[in-house]
Amino acid sequence: MTQGGDWMGQARAAFQRGDDAGEIAALEGAIRADRGNILALLAMAEAKRRRDDSRAACSFYRLALSTAAIMPNVPSSLHAGLIRGQEFIAESEKMLAAHLATELRDAGISAASAPPRVAEALRLLTGEQALYLQQPAMFYFPGLAQRAFFDREEFDWVPAIEAETAAIRGELEALIADAGDRFAPYVTAHPDRPPPNNPLLDKPDWGAAWLWQSGRIVDGMDLLCPRTLAALESAPQPVIPERAPIALFSRLTPGTHIQPHHGLLNTRLICHLPLIVPEDCAIRVGAETRAWREGELLIFDDSFEHEAWNRGTSDRTVLLFEVWRPDIDADEREQLARIFTAIAAYDESDQG
Repeated sequence: MTQGGDWMGQARAAFQRGDDAGEIAALEGAIRADRGNILALLAMAEAKRRRDDSRAACSFYRLALSTAAIMPNVPSSLHAGLIRGQEFIAESEKMLAAHLATELRDAGISAASAPPRVAEALRLLTGEQALYLQQPAMFYFPGLAQRAFFDREEFDWVPAIEAETAAIRGELEALIADAGDRFAPYVTAHPDRPPPNNPLLDKPDWGAAWLWQSGRIVDGMDLLCPRTLAALESAPQPVIPERAPIALFSRLTPGTHIQPHHGLLNTRLICHLPLIVPEDCAIRVGAETRAWREGELLIFDDSFEHEAWNRGTSDRTVLLFEVWRPDIDADEREQLARIFTAIAAYDESDQG
């Protein structure tokens, strides 16, 4: 049987004598023998470039790059070829974007005027926008729409909560002024687990004053924040023993940046009711960045990569709570609640 090295020798000999068809046939043999042969993949990409087959060249370059990405040690002799491949792919994407812009403009279509989903598809196609998908850290529920943000108008319970913004803000201010500072670091370490690799670990920069925690109302909060807790009763919050509901006042001090991360589940949506929002504060979920607006709920799927920052000069504080995703029906919610209860029970037994 012809080995990969022999195939490469045949390919080099064919190249030297100007036999393009023979070179490609030999490279095909080398790749069939070893799909991870980066040298053969790069050589095939170069052969396709010489034939002005840019799409094929990009395909072989991408395979070479993805193969190299999972190798513990890539031979230095391949580095130049891999860099050349990256540059060619980037240039090809620019050429595709320019071609599409011309063709679509002539057809009366543009990303600015197209329907939102068509516009997003065009941005993804041309590389203008990265593709973000749900990647929950603990539990993935299949078949849900890949949507980072949800519009307030989609939920009939939103107006009742937003109407209580002034009262909720008043309880927050009284909580800070009269009850001592109930805020503690949001990111903490479990005593029986390794500490999370998070620069905000045990820091007050991202502070939490919990109302509901681990499925229970925190001691005293029913007296300190009755209007807030009453407002939350209108939202379809998950009810899971030892886990949910959860609700808290979430505070970011000036200069705080919550690094990109993913939430645990894609079965919920995170809701922010902005209460105190200085300028230069925002949150990115997937490819979209939005600013908070006081009194207007911001609702998003935190199983997408997301990050948040306060670049202002004063604290940013929101009321944070979670709700079931609307595309999970009542029967599914009941079954999921049982699953999460079983997970919680296992966690408790595992802690002894």
